Amino acid sequence: MAVQESRRQVRDVSVRTFRGGSGTPVVYLHGAGGIAGWLPLFEQIAARHDLLVPEHPGFGSSDAASWIRNTPDVAMYYLDLFDEMGLTDVHLIGFSLGGWIAAELAVRNAARLKTLTLIAPAGIRIKGIPTGDNFIWGPEENARNVFHDQRFAEAMIAQMQQASPEDVERALANRYMAARLGWDPRWFNPDLERWLHRIKLPALALWGENDKVIPSAYAALWKERVPGIRIEVTPACGHLLPVEKADWAARTILDFIGGA
Repeated sequence: MAVQESRRQVRDVSVRTFRGGSGTPVVYLHGAGGIAGWLPLFEQIAARHDLLVPEHPGFGSSDAASWIRNTPDVAMYYLDLFDEMGLTDVHLIGFSLGGWIAAELAVRNAARLKTLTLIAPAGIRIKGIPTGDNFIWGPEENARNVFHDQRFAEAMIAQMQQASPEDVERALANRYMAARLGWDPRWFNPDLERWLHRIKLPALALWGENDKVIPSAYAALWKERVPGIRIEVTPACGHLLPVEKADWAARTILDFIGGA
């Protein structure tokens, strides 16, 4: 599949974007690790839809901006981006940090959205159920903690050992911006939970049962707060569900989108 890499600018911020496929629009918002290439999950979604994967402001080679101070600011940036691109009936997918951004966007203005899919989203907190603190994990520890199947962790560790200077620079940019958005408080917005009732469109949340970053127990609070949200939890899977269970995620998301 031909994948187009380009840049889109809104206000003073230009972001790198990847796009493939055709049909109804799907936008995928990535997690704190940035964009790790065109994933098999993307390939399967783009086989049926026009898939756009933007790189968040401040991540990778996208521009940073002093006025983007928190996750709600990123959500507002994407609302401006959707306006600039004229996107309508968007199937919005967000993973981890991207799920948090997607939820912040949806509670503010869902006029351009048709469905919302959250994959192990950050953004809310359950007292007594701590999230994993990936800011204090070393690179190898992080790789082992984000996967249940350690074969994926070994592959990630091997890839890190072969990283180019450009890869290292991109990873540092990602880590800096992730800390800017999720450091204090850790990976949640105290105000978000009370506004989740505003998400009044078909919604789906996917989780890995063995998630050590955002535990699958958090699915219960999303189900309680988002009207009608459907929850699917897959066994033997960690936080990086889009990689570890790509085929299952693609089938579940495409079935959900197709039935909306």
